[in-house]
Amino acid sequence: VQLQASGGGSVQSGGSLRLSCAASGRTFSGLDMGWFRQVPGKEREFVAVIRRNGHTTYRTNSVRGRFTISRDNAKNTAYLQMNGPKPEDTAVYYCAAGEGIEVTTIRFSRAYNYWGQGTLVTVSS
Repeated sequence: VQLQASGGGSVQSGGSLRLSCAASGRTFSGLDMGWFRQVPGKEREFVAVIRRNGHTTYRTNSVRGRFTISRDNAKNTAYLQMNGPKPEDTAVYYCAAGEGIEVTTIRFSRAYNYWGQGTLVTVSS
């Protein structure tokens, strides 16, 4: 599976930004699609995931009510809609994919087999 993340950039706090993750090489509808983020010197952090069923989602507490994950199987693309981002959301965002991930491990990067290249999001106050 090849993943291509895009949509990063600079945004002011309180604005909005949408990240996209285009997948190829495998049946997209069979993949759980996740987003992680990382800042220098810290471990990669789980942000959100959407199950292959298209409606089961999990988000880390810090983004609930602000970020929404979705997918469009017809376009082989997953999205992360970032509304009201804060400066602390500044990071490189990575999309990831896996198959049949156990719910107990779904927030761990090791559960995902495929990774995109990352896209930088910078939120200014």
